[in-house]
Amino acid sequence: MADSPIQTSVQGGVNPLALTVEEVARLLSAAGGRKVTPEQVRADLEAGAPVGPGGRVNLVHYAAWLVREVQAK
Repeated sequence: MADSPIQTSVQGGVNPLALTVEEVARLLSAAGGRKVTPEQVRADLEAGAPVGPGGRVNLVHYAAWLVREVQAK
């Protein structure tokens, strides 16, 4: 039986459904126009951003949470 897409990541890459805090910060920094630090991501997690097993972050869920936070302000 093949691994599910959730369990499988690109060889040498990262799984966007299970990222470390450091990977999230690095990806958002690369994609955006400003530096995002692991401390900023941790602060979001402490403020209620979704976090999965082992402290891993699903990038899609995290991005949706960020959008809701911005819209609420």
